[in-house]
Parts: sequence; C-alpha cells; structure tokens
Amino acid sequence: MKTRLSLLLLGCFSMPLNADVLWQDFSVSYLNGSNYRVDGPDKQVITFEHVAGTSWGDSFFFLDHLRTDHGNSENYSEWSPRISFGKLSEKTLQYGVIKDVLFTSTLEMSSQRTNYLYGVATDLAIPGFNYVNLNFYRRNNDGVADNWQLTTTWALPFTLGKQQFLFDGFMDWSSATEDQSASMNMTSQLKWALHPLFNWKSKLYVGVEYVYWQNKYGLADRPQFRTDESNINLLIKGHF
Repeated sequence: MKTRLSLLLLGCFSMPLNADVLWQDFSVSYLNGSNYRVDGPDKQVITFEHVAGTSWGDSFFFLDHLRTDHGNSENYSEWSPRISFGKLSEKTLQYGVIKDVLFTSTLEMSSQRTNYLYGVATDLAIPGFNYVNLNFYRRNNDGVADNWQLTTTWALPFTLGKQQFLFDGFMDWSSATEDQSASMNMTSQLKWALHPLFNWKSKLYVGVEYVYWQNKYGLADRPQFRTDESNINLLIKGHF
C-alpha cells in the first residue's frame, strides 16, 4: 500500500516541473518563544516558505530550522501540492461557498521519520478572507499507526485606522489510534504590516504567533509528562 502511495505522490510532486506558475511568494520568518514542554523550554525558529499557484493547482512548502537555548537544533519541512479538479477540467466547480475541489497531499519530513498524507480538499469563498481551505487527509505514518487528519488554513486582512494587519494560521486535528492520542495544533499569527509605512514593494510584518497544542505529537498529556502547550512567539516576517 505504501509503495503504491509513494508512486502516486511522486507523480503528484513531479507535476510542478511541467506546470505554468501563475503566481508565487517566498518568505522568511524569525520566531522567538518560551514555555515549550515537549522539546523546549525556549526556542528560536527560522522558517522559509514558498507558495505558488499553478495551472494545475497550488503548492506550499516550508522548512523550519529550530534551535533551543541549550544549543540543540533540528530541521523539519513539509511539501503540500494540491491538484485542482476545476483547473484540470476547465470547469467552474463553485457551489455556494465552495470555490473548488482538489486532490490534496503532504509530505512531512524530519530526521526521525517521513509521513505521507493524501485526501480531498475544498477552497471556500468567505467574505473578508483572502482564503479559507479545508483539507481532509489519510495519514500514512512512519513508525506509528496510520490515522486521519483535518487541516484548516485561513488568512484575514483588516485595518485599524490607517494601519494594515493580517490574521492567518492553521489548525490540524489528528485522530487517535491504539498507539497515539488524538491531537490538535492551532497556530495563528497576528501581524502588523510595516511596508506600507515606508512605501516598500516587499512585504514586512512584525507581530506575534500563538500556538496551542493538545496532546502534542499524539502523546497523551498526563501529570508525569505534560504535552499540552500554550505559548506566544515574537515574530518578524519578510516576503520577497
């Protein structure tokens, strides 16, 4: 099963080589936060992100370089290409708030394991939001039992007076299995746009990132080992 899935995802991941890139964005973020329980307590993170819209769908990639105050470091990355059935069929699939239906996939990569996710997604048209996406995955996990995941992503711009802000983020919920607990990760960023103040074309934000984990990494929270986390990180993010 995992061999067939690997071939399917490999074919999906190779599609960008033949796709027309309609738009793309590259960004770098710096985060500094405390109160990490599982792999903390204090951490700095540099995140590289690339997102693109193509003639076949879209693609999102990020790489986190994490470093603790004890000198430990690690890298973690994900690649999430999605195939739009609307674009492939050249037909409008909009129905109510649904803008499009997509095949969605994610490749999670770390030094410890590699996980493959695949499923169905919908893009929603919600007034005021730049985007709201729902992704429903089957997780093929490395080292633990397979399970299910629901991922929601959003971006909401707003203004206060003449100042521009952006509230965006994601929420991952994963189901329980015999060897892991159900878990939820909600990560949101509240960012103040500095680039309009200086008439810069490249976007620059400062703000905070709030992260709430319940049963982080599928590890059950218990008095002997607390895995529920709630922390705020200072944030600087530039787009190029």
